[in-house]
Parts: sequence; C-alpha cells; structure tokens
Amino acid sequence: MTLFLLWLWCVNEPGMLVVEHTAQNIVLDGKVDPGEWEQARPIRSWFETNPGDNVEPKVKNTGYITYDDQFFYVALIMEDPDPNKIKAPLADRDQVPSFTDYAGIILDTANEGKVAQMFLANPRGIQYDAISGDASGEDSSPDFFWDVATEINATGWSLEMRIPFSSLRYAGGEAQTWRFMLYRNYPRDFRYQMFSNRLPRDRSCFICNSQPLTGLKGLPSGGHLVLAPYAFGSQAQNLDSAGSLQTDSADGEPGIDVKWTPNPGLALDLTVNPDFSQIESDTAQITTNERFAIFYPEKRPFFLEGSDLFSTPLRAVHTRSITDPKAGARATGKLGSTSFTALSVLDQGGGSVVIPGAEFSDFANQDFESTVTLARMRHDRDKGFVSFLASDRENDGGGYNRVYGPDFDFRPNDSDQIGGQVLFSQSQNPDRPDLYEGWNGQKLEDWAGQFWLWRGTSTWDYWLLGEKVGEDFRAENGFIPQVGYEKTYAEVGRTFRPKQRFMHRIRTFVFGEYTLDEGGNVLYRLGSVGAGMSGKKNSFFRFRLSQDGVRVNDVLYERDRFHFYGEWSPSRRFGYFSIDGVYGDEVDFSEGRLGTALSYSLNATIQPTDHWDIRLTGAERWLKIDKDQASGKLFTARVGRVRATYNFSSRLFARSISQYAGTTRNQALFSNEITPKSGNWSNSLLLAYKLNWQSVVFVGYGDLRDLDEQENWQTQNRNWFLKVSYAYQR
Repeated sequence: MTLFLLWLWCVNEPGMLVVEHTAQNIVLDGKVDPGEWEQARPIRSWFETNPGDNVEPKVKNTGYITYDDQFFYVALIMEDPDPNKIKAPLADRDQVPSFTDYAGIILDTANEGKVAQMFLANPRGIQYDAISGDASGEDSSPDFFWDVATEINATGWSLEMRIPFSSLRYAGGEAQTWRFMLYRNYPRDFRYQMFSNRLPRDRSCFICNSQPLTGLKGLPSGGHLVLAPYAFGSQAQNLDSAGSLQTDSADGEPGIDVKWTPNPGLALDLTVNPDFSQIESDTAQITTNERFAIFYPEKRPFFLEGSDLFSTPLRAVHTRSITDPKAGARATGKLGSTSFTALSVLDQGGGSVVIPGAEFSDFANQDFESTVTLARMRHDRDKGFVSFLASDRENDGGGYNRVYGPDFDFRPNDSDQIGGQVLFSQSQNPDRPDLYEGWNGQKLEDWAGQFWLWRGTSTWDYWLLGEKVGEDFRAENGFIPQVGYEKTYAEVGRTFRPKQRFMHRIRTFVFGEYTLDEGGNVLYRLGSVGAGMSGKKNSFFRFRLSQDGVRVNDVLYERDRFHFYGEWSPSRRFGYFSIDGVYGDEVDFSEGRLGTALSYSLNATIQPTDHWDIRLTGAERWLKIDKDQASGKLFTARVGRVRATYNFSSRLFARSISQYAGTTRNQALFSNEITPKSGNWSNSLLLAYKLNWQSVVFVGYGDLRDLDEQENWQTQNRNWFLKVSYAYQR
C-alpha cells in the first residue's frame, strides 16, 4: 500500500510525468484512437503563457505520450470552436511560421534543461524540427527522421507523432529521465501560446522550464546506420569572351553521405564528394554603401548535425566559409555532462575570404585548397556550462589560421545570466600578393573577448556587454568582419502589459554603445530611446530615435535617425507583412561626406489557397548629398524577389524564383568615374519530391542576366540540373 501511494504521488507530482511502455500497435492516421492510446496517461493540464501569464487556455488541449521498443510516440487533441479559422497551408518542410497553427513536443533527452529538440507540425502534417538552446537560440536548419499524421475535424484538429529513438541522442543506461514540454500555437485575434507546463516571466531561460519525464526503460542501445547516396547531373551554357553563349558538356557526379550511431549518444558522419549545392538562392541584400561583409545563413545538410555546439558569443565558426568541400568527417556526441562535436573537411576553395578591418572589411579570392578542422566541447553544470572551441585552417602552399579559447554561461538564479568568451588566434597569411596585396606571408597573433551580464524580471531587464577584438585577430572559419576595436554596450528596458487592449505588451527601452579603436579614437558612439509592442493579429511594432557618430577616414560624422519596424498577420490568406527601415542622416562611405538617406525593406506572404505560397521581398536605399553646385540622390539601390510555390501535397511542390538587384548612380555627384547603372536578374524553376528530408528528387533550371554597358540585359549563364538522393536506413 505504501509503495502504491508513493507511485501515485510521483505520477501526480506537479511537473513530473511517468510514461508507460505500450504493447499497442499505434497506426499513424491522426485520429488518436482511444484503444491505441489506452496505456498513455492523458496530459490535460495546460497553461496559456502568451498573451496570458500562465492562465487557463481559451481552448482545450489533451496530450498523450508513450513508447515501444523502437519509437517514441506523441498524440495531441486540440479543440477549436471554429475549425474554419485554422491557418494551415501546405508547405515545404520547416515552413511553419508563427502566424499559422501548429503543435508538438519539445524534448530534452539530456535532462539538463538547456538544449532540446523540437518536433512540431501544422494541421496539414507539415513538419518543423529544430534545436533550441537557452544559450544558442533556436535553429531550424537540422532535420531528423520522424513521422507525423494529422486530421482536421469538426471539433478542431489532432496529430500523432512517431519519433525513432535513432533520431534522439541520449545517455546509456537501463532507466532514462528526460524533460519535455507539449506546445500549441493558436493564432487568432492574438497569437496564443499554450504549454503543458508553466513559463514564469521572471526566468531568463526557456528550456529550463521543461518538466521531467520518467519511466523510459530498455531503449535501443544504438547501431543505427543511414546510407544516403546521391547523383547530380547538370548542363550549363556560359557567356564567352565574344559575347555568345556556349554550351558546356553535360556533367554528372555521384556522392554519398553516411551516418552511423554506434550508441545513442554518439553520431559519426562521413561524406565523400558531397553535394553542397543549394536548391534555393540566398535572398538578395543591398550591399551598396555597406562598410562590412553581410552575413548569410548556412543551409547545407552536412554541417547541421550538432550545429548548435558551434554557436558561441563571438561568431568564430561559420561553416559557409568552407566553400567547396571534397570530403568530410564529423563526430557528435555526449559523455556524461560533456557534449562535443568535431569535423574535418577538405575545402577545394574557389570562394572569397573576408579581410576584416576596424572601419571596413574587404574580400580576397580563395584560390587554393585548405584543410579545415573544427571542434568544441561543452561541459554542462546545474547553473550553466563551460566550453572550449578550437578552429584550424591549413592552406595548401603555406598559410594557416588557428583559433582556440573557452567560453561560459552562468545563471546564478532565475533572473540573472552571466556569459563570456576569450579567443586567441595565430595566423600566417598566404604568400599570394596576386590574390590580395596584403598577403605577403606575414604572421599575426592577437586575441578577442566578450563579457556580458543580463538581468530580467517580469517588468525590468538590464543588459551590459563589453567586447574587444584585436587588430591582428583572425577567424577565417568564422564570420568576424570587424577587428581592432573595444566596445561597451548597455541597455535598460521596462515592460508594461495592458489588459483588454489592442497591445498586450509594451517595452520601453534606452541603450547606448561606445566603440574605440586600438589607438583610443572613437569608431562609433550611439544613444537611442524607443519602444516595442506586441498586439493583435500577431503584430509587433518597434520605433526608436538615435543619435550616433561613426568614424570614416579619421572624421567622426554625427547622425540623427529614426528607425521603424512593424510586422503583422492581416488575415488567413494575407498571412504576413513586415516593414523595416531607417530615415535620417547617413554617410557616403566611399568619399566620406554626410547626406540624408532612406533605407527600408518589405516582406509579404500571400496564400490565395492552401496550395499556393507567394512570398514577396523588396528593399530600397537612397542617399541624397550636395557636391559643389549639384545636389540630388547619389545612388538608388533596389532589390526585388518573387518566390511562388505550388504545393501539390506535403511531399511534392513546384517553385519559381525571380530576383532583381540593381543600383543607379549620379555621375555628377562622384569624384571618380563610376558605372551609372548596374544590376543582375536571376530566375529559377524547381520541381521537387521529398519522401523525407534526405530522400529527394530535384529537377531544376536557372539563369543569370547582367546589365551590359548599353544597359541591356545580357544572359551570363543558364543551367539545367537533376539531383536524386535516397536514404537507406538500418
């Protein structure tokens, strides 16, 4: 009797769930048959955490969790008073934005409350998976093997989820204790977020709020193998020196990706002649009058296992610096409380290297092979972690870059967080002045560091950061385009939560920044005040005024500017709209003079039916100045992109992308001879079938056109391609 009462207390203890092994054959059809789920204990206690503060949800949700010898199962029943308002268009994997309905589980198999895998799906069965870490944030780039089935019915919608244990990383041992959160996103007049546990607003973390999950026993001990061979074929036409398109010979390449998990806590990856191409071009960004290189995210599959471990305060690792790998190997795993990842890749080069500076960055051609090795270990403790990163690039023909150092994250209580990182670099530039005039084989040594404090309550938050990057510091496997500075940043915010108003959260703030070069001269200083607010229709608005000074060629230019941002979801079919911009004083960085500028970008998502997804992106930047007796716009730069996708099903879609980027310049306002107008226009078509994220068929076409000297569109190249890949699992 005593043992029974103890068991009953554990089962009903707030924040704890004992999961039971099931002998039932659960068929994934989205219907949540009571007979199939009878051994799964129902989870009926849910909390609305946004906009409400852990209050009873406005709609009812019920969750179920169970497992068998191979799979972890989750079922959710989500009631809806008006199912016709469910927002669930068909889409590609991971295309599940916040203004649509979705639900699922957040699973921390390490039982540390710091990093978790997210498995979510919308009512049409579109999958979203990600890694979410309290220190690194959310990253939807990684993909995992799992299955989901959904059903929209007269009372709402439901889902059934089946996750192979081979897709999870957990420690060995007969009995397991994990952590979890069930989650539902319900966008109506407001964006309602509901969880199976409380999320206190005075806590500085998210995954730390997950609740224990016990009862898991006898789980698979590893030995899972995935072989994913692929074949890629293409044929191209390129413009020759005479201005004619010449057809190249058809080209084809085979390759293979291998993943082996000898035990649940270790994953080994090998790739030979990998396909590192992207089937979708990067969204164009305006680069006119930019001082530093612009960041583009990683999209290539091989680099995504354990990618959260390479996320550090200083961006010392950015795998897109590896431009053309020939082969690579990687190990990712966990030993007790220590997580690790290491990879080594042969990079054939051919891309660009960012040359950092204090006021500007530059580029150099990487016309040589390199061997890249990256590793990071992170030891987790109850109130944080300590970590060590090592990065190495050895160039063929001479030259290297080696970066190493520790970082840490410490949370002494629910409201405070302290973090920092120190990195040391040792470099030798290639002896290749033909590629970059500064590459003369010289050696460089320096260090970089960052230290920050954050305190947050339900009403106040404070942020203080100090950062130093030495002039000779280099991180060629990362993305640090500015060096030779010391920065101090401070911010204070006050949050108000009006009730029964259009805006349910308003945060006012003031912040400042002060940056010096190594000689003690001001590179940048800033003071800014503003407010951000969240409200109905999944809306968010932010406005701020700023006064700053920016140094260009030993002159500190003062600027007064107004910054604005807004996003909202007007309706089910007009799913999303955003605007982001700044108006006020601006510096012409090419010649060092002050003018007036406007820069803005627009994004919209339109879904005329549940099959169509049309995304529009536009941006413009212009700068007005006076020169002698002339005045006007020095330049006008524009970017436009139309991305239209028709989803036949959750596995089959056709997509077209048309993208333009161009700049017009006023010769009368420039001191040197310039090109009055330049631009490029790219188009692509793709037909794709995805059995899963690694078993795919792609058929596509693309072309690129540039403006010639007569301002006519001249086709530079055309390309047809076919890719077939299939994942064999054992």
